[in-house]
Amino acid sequence: MSLKKIAIRTAVAGALTVAPLAVTAGVASADTGHNWDAVADCESGGDWSINTGNGYYGGLQFSQETWAANGGSGSAADASREEQIRVAENVLATQGPGAWPVCGAYL
Repeated sequence: MSLKKIAIRTAVAGALTVAPLAVTAGVASADTGHNWDAVADCESGGDWSINTGNGYYGGLQFSQETWAANGGSGSAADASREEQIRVAENVLATQGPGAWPVCGAYL
């Protein structure tokens, strides 16, 4: 077999190995692996913009202090679902699921 054919086969084999990894990495980064919709259903009936006046805001019921300390700005009740999930991932990393004492079980 010629050197050129070996180089082509090696390049094709390498591309076939790397391509699925690139696709998988893209999907994995888009999905946190946590069921935040279930937590929101439990915490707020799934209302991502809730503000009942109880001191907790948004679908995941953040206190203003926790929201701000974990990268949120303004009020969680005014933030998008995606922004609330981004902040919730920070909370989860520092406090664990116990930050949502009852509903964290759905994570």
